[in-house]
Amino acid sequence: MDDVAQGWLQHRMVLDDLLALTDNDYVDYRPWDGAMSLGELAIHIVTSTDMFIKGIKQGEFSAPATEDNFKTINDVRTIVQRYTDQTREDIKSIFDFQLKGYILFNGVRAPGTYWLSNAIDHEIHHKGQLFTYVRMTGAQNLPSFMRQPNEV
Repeated sequence: MDDVAQGWLQHRMVLDDLLALTDNDYVDYRPWDGAMSLGELAIHIVTSTDMFIKGIKQGEFSAPATEDNFKTINDVRTIVQRYTDQTREDIKSIFDFQLKGYILFNGVRAPGTYWLSNAIDHEIHHKGQLFTYVRMTGAQNLPSFMRQPNEV
């Protein structure tokens, strides 16, 4: 699971890079009516992955944590860092039997391996949206979609 955590972290660290290109003027930025704000999207990414990983470990899913007490981009960065640290440890502590165990979620019964892959794909999907948000705020030099192994 160390390798899985490392591969996931290569994607997650780009979230930090994107948030570093953002300032307080854009924490509430919404590219269209009804969209999550930039801050909400970043927090959705980390709380959703946390929910999936904890669900795999527990054998059942609970609703993701609510983290809506942020005002500044630094608040968002702090929340992201806290979840990154916890999720890294949680991924590394998943056992083989937890990956093989079946878990029901949204009407789908699938093994932990499926939900782990789904969690990472979900995060990558929303990170792609965040790239668009950040670019729309005027950022010019966006990072690569993932860090190289020696950059984590």
